[in-house]
Amino acid sequence: MAKTDLRARPMFASTADSIHAHLTVVFCALAISRHLHKTTGFTARRIVRALRPLRDVTISIDGHRLTATTPPAGEAADIIAALQPSVGH
Repeated sequence: MAKTDLRARPMFASTADSIHAHLTVVFCALAISRHLHKTTGFTARRIVRALRPLRDVTISIDGHRLTATTPPAGEAADIIAALQPSVGH
């Protein structure tokens, strides 16, 4: 299998360790995207587009930490619900 089969960008590395590390990251990304597609039924591109607007912010005021999150809606909520582990055995 070649990097072109994975649609990976060109990578210019001079050592075998850096090449192996890069390919490991590419294969991990491929495995994760396939798992997400199998679990949710959405493509990786669609998942990224749906989840990109979600943000978390943590603010520290006078020693107190406050966290504000963007609530997921629409496809983002569907994706997150599909990825939640099922309850029970």
